[in-house]
Amino acid sequence: MTGGLEGKRILLGVTGGIAAYKSVYLLRLLRNEGAAVKVVMTEAAREFVTPLTFETLSENKVHTRLFGAEGEPGDESPVEHVDLAKWPDLVIVAPTTANTIAKCAGGAADDLLSTVISAYEGPVVLAPAMNDAMWRNKATQDNLRQLGARGFRVVPPESGDLACGYEAEGRMAEPEKIIEHVKTVCSSDFSKLRVLVSVGGTEEDLDPVRVITNRSSGRMGFALAEAARNRGARVTVVMGRVFVRPPIGVRLIETRTSAEMSEALKKEFVESDVLIMAAAVSDYSVASPSAQKIKGDTWTVELTRTEDILESLGKMKGKRFIIGFALETENIKANTEKKLAKKKCDLIVVNNPLEKGAAFEHETNAVTIYNAEGEVLSTGLKSKHEIADIILQTARTEKAFQKILVEAR
Repeated sequence: MTGGLEGKRILLGVTGGIAAYKSVYLLRLLRNEGAAVKVVMTEAAREFVTPLTFETLSENKVHTRLFGAEGEPGDESPVEHVDLAKWPDLVIVAPTTANTIAKCAGGAADDLLSTVISAYEGPVVLAPAMNDAMWRNKATQDNLRQLGARGFRVVPPESGDLACGYEAEGRMAEPEKIIEHVKTVCSSDFSKLRVLVSVGGTEEDLDPVRVITNRSSGRMGFALAEAARNRGARVTVVMGRVFVRPPIGVRLIETRTSAEMSEALKKEFVESDVLIMAAAVSDYSVASPSAQKIKGDTWTVELTRTEDILESLGKMKGKRFIIGFALETENIKANTEKKLAKKKCDLIVVNNPLEKGAAFEHETNAVTIYNAEGEVLSTGLKSKHEIADIILQTARTEKAFQKILVEAR
């Protein structure tokens, strides 16, 4: 039986967690999709599932040891980790324990699987599975962000029954979901793209205590970053102040003021193929912020315009594809057409905060997308994740985007 992974060579790493039983089904699905699969098991994984199970289903020898038992030569080649690292088109580690995540982040190579990953130069997909407290542990989250910045793809765990006996986040994603992610990485034309996304709101100081800001939560920008990541792109997020957790598997750069965001975006834009400017950048900053906390019943603040970051990046555009965001409450069509030309955007996504359930502080949004010819489509009220997919699908149909895809191959 063949499917969407026909001819692909996939190395499946299995580590020591109760979810190892799911990896048996994952292996069967990979084979049904037409992939050739080799399996590497850690010592702990063999406590949960026997190598014979994977060997029978993969029709390949299962690799388990970096060295032969008790110093004696084993079946493995002396440089087996190098041979295995040269073989696959993609590596999947499922389940991925917190320990394995830490090893990958730190570059450890103390068993066969970690040594193979250290020597491998292609895409790696991690499917974490662990106790919910271990998943939330700051060290684990920091390690995952570091791996995301290095190009590792992560299929986040789901909420469900854990081995601990209760329901919580930490359960390994179902094999079908991992397969869909693997197909995207292997076949998506986004896999060669470097996507830069700005997210959240910026802050401008009034004094050492108070700031001017806005109500942007970061949800829309993070949904776009996640949608690009799911299509296989290497995603960098430049983020201001946000109120939601960033997605796993993207590179994060934290900023606070509009000036800091501008500096970070200009630096990253040089190495990017696509810019999605979803941040709500402050339009004004304080002309002379107070060095001390301002006191008194009344006081006056002089504001000055901040840099239009999107316009500045548009002047650096070159062959890059730019998606801008605009918040408009009136004369939407005329204002948007001016911005498209002035800021050299390929698409502009317009929010109307007066529409119920749209723009700031909502899980939903309703946008209208414009290109140089005019309105492309209006989405109606949908979840921000659905909106993100629509925006990327729309971008994919633009001739300028297709040209970038061709040149990236």
